[in-house]
This record gives sequence, C-alpha cells and structure tokens, in this order.
Amino acid sequence: MAGAAVLVLYLALIFIFYGHTAFYHLYSSAPGSYVRYEKATVIDVAQNVLHQDPVSGLELGYQTIRIRILTGQHKGEIVTVKNTLSYSNNVLATAGSGVIACIDTANKTHYDVWIYSYNRGPFLYLIIMMFMVLLCAIGGSRGIRSVLGIIFTFTGIVFLFIPMLYRGYSPALAATGVVMVTLCVALVLLGGFSTKTLAAILGTMAGVVISELFLIAALRFTHLTGYSTNEADSLIQIAGNTHLQVSQLLFAAILISSLGAVMDIAISIASAVNEVYANNNSLGMKELFHSGMNVGRDMMGTMANTLIIAFTGTSLNMLILFYSMNVTYYQLLNNNLVGIYIIEAVSGSIAVVLTVPLVSLISANLIPALASGTEKQVEIKETVDH
Repeated sequence: MAGAAVLVLYLALIFIFYGHTAFYHLYSSAPGSYVRYEKATVIDVAQNVLHQDPVSGLELGYQTIRIRILTGQHKGEIVTVKNTLSYSNNVLATAGSGVIACIDTANKTHYDVWIYSYNRGPFLYLIIMMFMVLLCAIGGSRGIRSVLGIIFTFTGIVFLFIPMLYRGYSPALAATGVVMVTLCVALVLLGGFSTKTLAAILGTMAGVVISELFLIAALRFTHLTGYSTNEADSLIQIAGNTHLQVSQLLFAAILISSLGAVMDIAISIASAVNEVYANNNSLGMKELFHSGMNVGRDMMGTMANTLIIAFTGTSLNMLILFYSMNVTYYQLLNNNLVGIYIIEAVSGSIAVVLTVPLVSLISANLIPALASGTEKQVEIKETVDH
C-alpha cells in the first residue's frame, strides 16, 4: 500500500514538472523553418567520391545517395542527398543501411536533407535489453529489483530533476533531494524493508551530507562554478528565458556522479555486518564495527580508484591534447576543466571513504538493537499464547 502511494506521488510530480517550452532552438537555414530528425533507409549509392585518410583510416569525401524517409511529415518520400564524410560526421552509406536524416523544412515542398548519423537505436535497445536480461537471469529477484531501481533513477533524473532545474529550482537543493530519494528507493528495492537497508540509507545520507560540505568549500576556494564549463554559453542563453541557476549546476553534477559508488559500498557493509550478526549474535557493537570496517577498507580503495579512473576516462581526449601541446604545469593545474575533474574525483572518493565508518558504526548499533527488539516481541507473544 505504501509503495503504491509513493508511486502515485512520484508520477504526479513528474506530470507537474516535466512539461516545458523549448527556448533554445536548433539551427535552421531560414526564418520560420524548423529542423526534424527522422529515420530513413538508403536505397542505393549513385556516386562515391571518397579517399582513405592515411592517418585515421576513415573514408573522406562525399557520396550521392538516394534515401527513403520512413517517419515524420515527409514519410515515404524518396530524396537524393549529397552525403559529406568528414572526421566529425563520417556516415558511410551503403544500400539498405539505416540512417537518421536531418530535414530542414521551410514548408511541405521546400526542405533540405542531410545525413545526421547511423540509426543506432535498434542496436542500443538490444544492448540495454541484453544487460537487463543478464541482470535478471543471474540476479534472480534481486536482479529484477535492480532493473526497477535503474528505471526509477533514470526517470527521476530525466523527468523530474532536469525539469526542476529548468524551472529555476536550486540545483544544489534539487540534487540533494533527488539523491536522497533515489538512494532510499534503490536500497529498499535491493535489500527490502530491513534493518541493513535502514543502516545503509542512514550511513549514505550522512556521507553525502559531509561530502556536500567539502564540495561547497572546494568549489568556493577554487572559484569554480557552472560558468566554468564548456556548455556555459548555451546554458546562459537558456537562463535568459528561464530561471535556470547556472552557477550551481556544477555542484549538482558532481554530487550526483558520486552517488552510485557511495550506495554500493554502503549496502555492502550493511549486508556484511548483518550477515556476521546473523551467524553469531553474541558479538557486541565493537566487534561488529570492526567487521564492517574490515569489509569497508577492502572496498574503499578500489571504489576510490574506480572513481578516479572513471573521471580520467571521461577527460582522456583533453589530457591527450594538453600533452601534445606541452602545456606548462601552472597552466595545466589551473585550467578550469582540470580543476573540475580533480574536485569530481576527490569529492566522490571522500564520500566513499567517509561512508565506510559511518555505515559500520550505524550498522553495528542498529542491527543488534532492532534484532533484540524483534526477539523480545516474539518472546512476549509466545508467553501470551501459552
């Protein structure tokens, strides 16, 4: 009953916040025209004027192709298109291949068409489906609950969190709220309504709050904000027509990026302490705390390392460019993007490290206390029955 009420409230919030007006319009070739992206299939290739680039191995040049548009206002129409292949837009068309066509439309009869990309949709859906099937097959009922947790997190960010930012809600407060709700729902789905889940939730919340304080201080002292990112110019244009608070977006992004690792280590420690106590309920708080810390110490090094490697991977292209340009030490260290990546990696790692003792301490106190309370209730009930 409680789950149904939460679901209804969640859907109601999405209905309230999701609708919006787009103020940032895609490029179009003439006033009053509009751009649409539609599925199409290549009928044949009439001309290939291509050469292989010796450095990249890519085919560069252009093709003259005929395509049939499969969706949208011009569905069923056959169009001849000049498909230009460059380094950044390299779609090598072959007969029968699926593509996405960009249609710049002035009216029903006047429009320009160019090839935007391969039609990756079916393959992406297949990859996602394979992942979910494997998760359910290997994880069983927990795998199914994990899938539900992933869907909840994804829909919460796309249909609730981002619309809240667009409407002018504080990104810092919105991120905190979404993180708290997401971790509660995800951990309950994974562990059910249990003592270990409660311990993991409380420990994670405490770790996130302390991490937020560090993050606020770090961003303040380094003078980094949402205006320091590459997308700042476009976001400022959006903010001119909405109430978007660009300055706080960086805080929200970093906070959300570390949530997954923190949740993972929290539920692992809480589960370990719960398992140790279930097998030996004579252990005291001190022994349970040390058990949680031992598990946490093994995990926090790998988790922190994983976060740093992940953030390094996202910035790999930038690092290669800096290396090739022989950027000086002070220029590199004080570059906006480098500063952001360092704070992202360290902030997430601090959240992971702080979660270990917090969850261990909460689990060591909470699990025996609630278990003892349950045992007493059972004993009282048995006495009354007799």
